[in-house]
Amino acid sequence: MDTLTIALGPIFVAGFALQQLLELLDPWLDPLLGGRKRQVYAGIAMFYGLALAVLTPIRALQPFGVEAGWIDMFLTALFISGGTKGINDLLKWLGYQKEQAKARLSPEQIRRV
Repeated sequence: MDTLTIALGPIFVAGFALQQLLELLDPWLDPLLGGRKRQVYAGIAMFYGLALAVLTPIRALQPFGVEAGWIDMFLTALFISGGTKGINDLLKWLGYQKEQAKARLSPEQIRRV
């Protein structure tokens, strides 16, 4: 399996777990929150993401070789708080970057890849 996929897997799992948690809480919180549901859910998601980023070694930038300390923690929290959408968007972007890099290669170089 690709090293990057393995490195970002925990972020994907954490985002998926967050989505499931909010789905479980929704029947009880929806009647209580009314029009503030989106704001409260965003707050819960960010708290969850920050807690995981601070209390675990999960990092979003580290697999790319970037050591950014608290910035990496904050970006990791944002990715996690986005649920699976954040990591899916990142993986899609990485796929586009890979395709663009392949487009710049000659046919002979592509055969070697």
